[in-house]
Amino acid sequence: MLLLHETHRVRGAKEDEFEAAFRDGWLPELAKGQDARLLYFMHLAHGSGRAYVVTTITAVRDGAAYERLTSRVQDGDLRALARDTDQARHNVHGKALLMVPWAPPVADFDAVPTTPQDHELTLFMEDTAWPHEGMLDDYLEAARTHYAPSISEGRGRGILELLSVFQTAWGTGRRAEVVLWQRIVDHDRLKNLLLTEVPPEYRAPGTWMHDALRVRDDWESRLLRTTAWSPLA
Repeated sequence: MLLLHETHRVRGAKEDEFEAAFRDGWLPELAKGQDARLLYFMHLAHGSGRAYVVTTITAVRDGAAYERLTSRVQDGDLRALARDTDQARHNVHGKALLMVPWAPPVADFDAVPTTPQDHELTLFMEDTAWPHEGMLDDYLEAARTHYAPSISEGRGRGILELLSVFQTAWGTGRRAEVVLWQRIVDHDRLKNLLLTEVPPEYRAPGTWMHDALRVRDDWESRLLRTTAWSPLA
């Protein structure tokens, strides 16, 4: 399964129109076939970055399905919807992601809801890391043996739940790029993280914050908030 990750700069005056294009357009149109499903529609949390930024993630069953989907968008039944969506945004940057082999799947393709949902809003922390040159495999191994277990061991006590780990598909973006896909499960602890310095013991040898510097020192966190209708929360 491929994941099409898109970051949209939306026109402020057309924010509602843009959201409707995905809720009432892309979601049901993709559901008519078996090639793709909209998974997430998420706003960049207010106050945490540039205004009117939306992230969407669309699952595509396989490479052949991706080819069929692009044909529908380029010169098929989805062309008009793509044009209307473009008119509600300034630009969009996309990349194709693959789940790393050891990470749990983000979704069961055939079980993804195909109609608007009604659920509580959920906050995600999307960490994107760019490993040192030539150290992509080293970073992924460190994430598998160090980061993922540390999150799992802190279940019930930590801030995050690690749902999956992605890397860019070959030829679709920066090769050495890894995305940690994490749901925030404790908002009070998140507040403390934002308000206080990281204690020295959390940066000492043996911790992820210390040891990961061997394989990367360039990464970005974004706080993303789902809409109530987003297929996944």
